[in-house]
Amino acid sequence: MTQQNTGAAPKTGHPKKPTEKPVVKAPDVDSLGFQAMDRNVPGLSHVILQKLNMKSYEDYKSAMDGRKSGSDFGIWTYFDMFQKMEDTFKFCAECKKLPDALPDPKSLRRCKRCQNVYYCGVVCQRANWPLHKKFCKKLKLVALDRLVEWLIFTGDIPFHTETWTKPAWEVEGWEDWFSMQGHLEEKLDTIVAGRYMTLLWANAGKPRPEDGELRESVRRLVTDFHSRPLTIGLGLRLFSINPLAKAVTVHVVGASHVETLNTRLTDYDELTRMFPEHRGMEVVMVGVDVVDGPIMRPPLAMPVPQGKVYLSSYKGLYHDFWESHVETKLAARPDLVVGFHPGFHACPDLLAGWLPTLLLLRDYRLPVLFTVYSEQELKSSLQILVELEMHIMSYATNPFASLRPEQVYSSPNKVPVYCSSHYITLLGPVASAVPGAKELEEADGW
Repeated sequence: MTQQNTGAAPKTGHPKKPTEKPVVKAPDVDSLGFQAMDRNVPGLSHVILQKLNMKSYEDYKSAMDGRKSGSDFGIWTYFDMFQKMEDTFKFCAECKKLPDALPDPKSLRRCKRCQNVYYCGVVCQRANWPLHKKFCKKLKLVALDRLVEWLIFTGDIPFHTETWTKPAWEVEGWEDWFSMQGHLEEKLDTIVAGRYMTLLWANAGKPRPEDGELRESVRRLVTDFHSRPLTIGLGLRLFSINPLAKAVTVHVVGASHVETLNTRLTDYDELTRMFPEHRGMEVVMVGVDVVDGPIMRPPLAMPVPQGKVYLSSYKGLYHDFWESHVETKLAARPDLVVGFHPGFHACPDLLAGWLPTLLLLRDYRLPVLFTVYSEQELKSSLQILVELEMHIMSYATNPFASLRPEQVYSSPNKVPVYCSSHYITLLGPVASAVPGAKELEEADGW
């Protein structure tokens, strides 16, 4: 799910001490997602809240912020956990009816091929098949990965990775990355045969897949876990920022629970394997929905120690962070700003929320890399950035995009999307938007 950061136009003036400010709430992509669910499947958001023992969307937000435990959701066993998750997918993919709208709520049956979508009867299943058959195989992977993802929270995934044996610029994608992982098959076999994988399939209410399918699922989830740090590394390469020459600071703008829920201090250490002997790297998560946890600590005013990746965060708006920390030198000016799925293309409210931050990034000429979920989202985002007269350096398929397919939750029979599937790089305004730029270009060449 995408999240966004908002801000106001950059302010200048004398440095001043940071002051406590009320948290400003921005348009919430999760709330928009709930609304979209009900447009596709009326009543689905209520079912989700009901299954998780929640009374309102605010309860859901509280859970996303990490302020609730499993028992708050009525989860006491592994079976409860997997069953409640599966219950939120139970609606007829053809007529959109929920279990409570059927004469027999238990009449919903899963597609045996993908183990993902449900039908209220043979008539709906047959009517939906011409569409569903286009996506059935992919949706099988989606359903599998959705369950195996639990092993990230148990600590089984990701496996221990190796220092890169090739320079970063020679690693062109995941095939090269996996080729550098020693004893890869042994590591995958250990996870597949592990205690938590066994517990998962003893409680999931679905037949356990073949070991080969589970190994491929683990591989996809490993790419999903490491996609963000390696995309940051890609951004450093694209802007010719050399972490071996100086300490580097990266701001993750619009960070939310997607980037920060259960984040551990070591989660971006793959950057050290990517750039051995780097001079120090700090990744600062900035956003109104940053989740409290180990990385909820102040950014550094001094460079990071050599060879260390330091994660920190700021819960609030990016322009407030810029004014209170960057301008006052309580935090380092970023060498690179990254936004994972900013979502400003989604609706006017989100664009309005993002606009001041986009202008700040443009007017301060900060190197920026944004990622998007799909080619369609790429086109929509590019159009907005062109209208804002931002200098688009490049855009392309991300070689470190997650390989884990994700479905449109309440409308599964659509092309799956992938986290950070494409990237856009930006640097300042276009030349025509800079006063006097045309004259300077005409006078150039002396």
